[in-house]
Amino acid sequence: LASYHVPQGAGDIVMIQSDHTGAVDILSSELETADLLGEQRKAQPPPLAPPTMWTTEKTKEFKARMGKEKNGQLVVKRGEVVTVRVPTHPDGKSICWEFATDDYDIGFGVFFDWTTVTSTAITVQVSESSDEEDEEEEDEIEGLPPVGDVERGSRSSVRCRYGEIVPVYRRNSHREVQAGSHEYPGEGIYLLKFDNSYSLLRNKTLFFHVYYTS
Repeated sequence: LASYHVPQGAGDIVMIQSDHTGAVDILSSELETADLLGEQRKAQPPPLAPPTMWTTEKTKEFKARMGKEKNGQLVVKRGEVVTVRVPTHPDGKSICWEFATDDYDIGFGVFFDWTTVTSTAITVQVSESSDEEDEEEEDEIEGLPPVGDVERGSRSSVRCRYGEIVPVYRRNSHREVQAGSHEYPGEGIYLLKFDNSYSLLRNKTLFFHVYYTS
């Protein structure tokens, strides 16, 4: 197929004839542009409603309660990001979270993965940065705003199927219990990121509680 560069304006029709078969292809630059834009729009997830967030000062009581729970406490090591993956549950309508830390603050953010839920089990993933997790995913969209900096937690690329509910910011979780809730936008998995990637020296002891409400 012979290649020709033809300047195109809005609504131009381009005809390309094959030197081999003589067949003629008729292309509309306007229609092709519309098709491409349509595909890009389809790839974008619907907007997410903002969460409800609050704090309480009963940190000692909360830590004592979570310290007795089997999975209510963990250590986020220096330079690490812990992601708690919470699938939507058919018996629930909203997700709720509470967390606190010992002595020092920690970065925290919430994202939503528009994907089919195959298990309702809550899982924990540890990585050296948010970027490391994103590199494992394909089809990243370039140009979307990064999440976080030295004061806000680590930088994160957001794929087309991901939506941001709460950006990653450092929270004073050593002074107050950080809490929030979000109504399910549909089927998918919530990603609660506890970000200690900015800390080069200190591990953070994290107390957290995640549950559903109907």
